[in-house]
Amino acid sequence: MPAYTLRLRRYDPETGEAPFWQDFEIDLEGHRSVLEGILQARGDQDGTIGIRCSCRAAICGSCGVRINGRPGLACHTHLDEALARDHDAAGVIAVEPMGNMPVIKDLIVDMDAVHWKKIRRVTPWLLAKEPVPEREYVVPHENMVDVTQTMACIQCGACVSDCLSMEVDPLFAGPAALAKAYRFVGDPRDAQHLERLRDLSEDPHGIYDCTHCFNCIEACPKGVAPMSQIMRLRRRAGSDFEIEDRNNGLRHEHAFVKNVRRNGLLHEADLLPDSYGGKFHPNAVPELVSSLPVVLRALQRGKVTPGKALRHQHKAPDAVKRIFDLVEGRGEREELNLYISGDEDDLADDPPARPAPDAVPAAGAPAAEASDAPPESGIETEPQENA
Repeated sequence: MPAYTLRLRRYDPETGEAPFWQDFEIDLEGHRSVLEGILQARGDQDGTIGIRCSCRAAICGSCGVRINGRPGLACHTHLDEALARDHDAAGVIAVEPMGNMPVIKDLIVDMDAVHWKKIRRVTPWLLAKEPVPEREYVVPHENMVDVTQTMACIQCGACVSDCLSMEVDPLFAGPAALAKAYRFVGDPRDAQHLERLRDLSEDPHGIYDCTHCFNCIEACPKGVAPMSQIMRLRRRAGSDFEIEDRNNGLRHEHAFVKNVRRNGLLHEADLLPDSYGGKFHPNAVPELVSSLPVVLRALQRGKVTPGKALRHQHKAPDAVKRIFDLVEGRGEREELNLYISGDEDDLADDPPARPAPDAVPAAGAPAAEASDAPPESGIETEPQENA
């Protein structure tokens, strides 16, 4: 039986000692999980090892840790897979608590202090429309498919652990909470879509505080893609409800689009003034003045030259302009979701170019009952306040 070395990050606040690393030799097959290795070390060598776990089936989300620098579920990571992540070639599996949350003991973090506090921030329950139906709400199938991806979240905190925005701004609502927010913004039974979006847009630590680092997408063990849900919240707030927030987030996004359409590539010298109405707009002047120290450092280090900044030719290739014309000429916006609709029979031999609208979700999505109803018919769900 192969032997593996687990290097656990130990910390006990009662001793007053600083955190330290401790190695444990375990004998398990490579297909066994990291969690099983930790439990073997605790059972056979040191009963004081602290680890939170429950289902051991990647359902409860309790055993979230960092394994060789990457967040994940200890019960869902094989030992041989974890060893392959060892970039230092030291032959060890380093396990440490998740980031961006205070450590209680060893591998256990305080989820209440950060993760659950931020979840409560976004009002994670349905604010039902009035009058409430006597029997049930009828929800169109496409709407349920739309929110199914966010409903897959198991609240493990892996995305929170790796969020770079939260490292810089601990007050940022965070990827898990904002993905949960879209669960209700995308639900047609909710009565306060505008209020939810306005609240998250106006909050300086809300949807426009995300930096598009993609870490949460890579970290999520369930494919929720929190960053994608944040971008959908932005599109709903800006394109659908035209919420002009005090953080200038919407105008900043429009400046990106204008900049790339005009230049073909992002010309950063124009991005800041365009976000405030142009170089000579009264609102842009204070921002330009405040950015002078950054500009001077960039000039000193050769990252920008006066000629390139001031005499840039704004000429985008025709191919770029055609892309913009094509996208903006569409009648309605297309939202991408990991869960698709289609009939299983369609996938047998010749999969369709576009998914059929009237069937069950693909593998990985919650199954729906088969029905002969036309595409327009909805599925029925019992009214509930929290999903």
